[in-house]
Amino acid sequence: MKFIKVLLFAISVLGVVQVHAQSSAELKRRKEKLNNELADLNREYEETRKNKKATIKQLNILKAQIALREEKITTVNSEIRQLNGQINENTNTVHTLQGQLDQLKKEYAAMVVFAYHNQSAYNKMMFVFAGKDFNQAYKRLKYLQQFGTYRERQAASIQGTQKELHVKINQLDRTKNEKSNLLEEQQKERETLGKERNTQTAVVNDLSKQEGTLKKQQRTLMAQRRQIDRQIQNAIAREVEAARRKAEAEARAEAARRAALAAEKARAENKSAAEIAEAAKPKPITRSTATEALTATPEAAKLNNDFMGNRGLLPWPVATGQIIQDFGPYVSDGIRNDNHGIDIRTSSGAAARAVFEGTVISVNDISGSYMVLLRHGSYITAYANLRSVSVSAGQKVNTRQTLGSVATDPFTGETVIHFELNKAGAIVNPKTWLASQ
Repeated sequence: MKFIKVLLFAISVLGVVQVHAQSSAELKRRKEKLNNELADLNREYEETRKNKKATIKQLNILKAQIALREEKITTVNSEIRQLNGQINENTNTVHTLQGQLDQLKKEYAAMVVFAYHNQSAYNKMMFVFAGKDFNQAYKRLKYLQQFGTYRERQAASIQGTQKELHVKINQLDRTKNEKSNLLEEQQKERETLGKERNTQTAVVNDLSKQEGTLKKQQRTLMAQRRQIDRQIQNAIAREVEAARRKAEAEARAEAARRAALAAEKARAENKSAAEIAEAAKPKPITRSTATEALTATPEAAKLNNDFMGNRGLLPWPVATGQIIQDFGPYVSDGIRNDNHGIDIRTSSGAAARAVFEGTVISVNDISGSYMVLLRHGSYITAYANLRSVSVSAGQKVNTRQTLGSVATDPFTGETVIHFELNKAGAIVNPKTWLASQ
C-alpha cells in the first residue's frame, strides 16, 4: 500500500510538471514573438531618427514600442509567478521526499538491529521452533525469508528516494536561477520602458509645435473616414437593392407562373369567370430584408455560411502588420474619432490581400487613394488607403489574392491599410474575425 501511495504521488508530481512545462513553453514563445516585434520597431524607429525631426511616425512607433514593452513585462511577470509556483511545489516535494527518506531509513535501521540480534543460525532456529505448533513454526520460517527480501527492497527504496530527492533539489536550484535571471530581465525592461516614455514625451513636445498641421491632418483623416463610410454604405445599398430587385423579379415571375397554372386549372374545372379571374391574380410579394436579399441565391448563401464558419480564422489583409488603431471610438490630439474598422501598419509597398473568396463590387477613388469592396454573401469587406489596385468591379477573387498595394503617407511616413467588415449594412469589429498572428 505504501508503495502504491508513493507511485501515485510521483505520477501527480509528473503531471503538474508537464502542465507547467507546456505553460512555460507558451510564455517563452509569446516573449520571443514580442522580442522580434520590438526589434523590428527599433530598426524602424532608428530609420525615422535619421530625419532629425520628430514625426507622427516616430510617435506611433514609440506608442507601439511602449505597448509591446508593457506586454513583455506582463509576460515576464507571468513567467515569474509560474516559477514561484514551481519553486513552492518543488520545495514541498523535497520536504515530502526528505520525510519519506527519513522514515525509510528509520524502518531500515530497525530491521538492521533486528537482523543483528538474530543473525546466528541458532537464534533463527530458536525463533522458528519457539512456535506453539507446526503451523506457527512454518509461518515464522516464511517471515524470516520475507523479512530478508523486504530489507533488500527497503534498501532499494532508500536509494531510489535519494536519487529522486537529488533530482528535485537540482530542479529547484535551476528554477531559482531562472527566476533570478527573469527578475534581472524584468528590471532592464522597466528601465527601457522608462526611457521610451521619456522619449515619447520629448517627441510629443516637439510635435506640439506642429499642432496646427497635426490637427489639419486629423481633420483630413476624419473627412476621408466619412467618405469611406459613405462609399461603403452606398455600395452596400446598391448591392442590396440590386439583389432585392433580382429576387423580387424572380418571385413575381414565379407568382405569375403559379397564377397562370391556377387559372388554367380553374377553367378545366369549369369554374365561373370570377373564380378564374381570382385564381389568375398573382400572390403579393413580401419585401425581403438586406440579409435575405444578399443571400437569395444558393451560391451566395453557401459563401455566406463559409465566411461565417471562418470567424477567428480569416487571414490578415496584409501578410505582416500591427494594429495601430483599434475598432471603435477614440480621441487623438483632442479630436474625437470613431473607427468603423481597424488600421494596420505594415511594410512599405505591402500587398493588400482578400481575406476570403468573393466578388469585387466596387473600386473607389478616395482623395487620391483607392478602396476595394468585396462581397462574401451578406458580408462586405473594405480595403482602403491603397496606392494602386489590380482588380476590377465584378471580378471574382480567391482568399489571399492580391487586390493592390498599400499607400505610404508622405507626412507620417507610415504604410497603413484601413480594413472594415460590414454585414448587410451593419458595421462589425473585424479584429474578432481575423486569425491571431
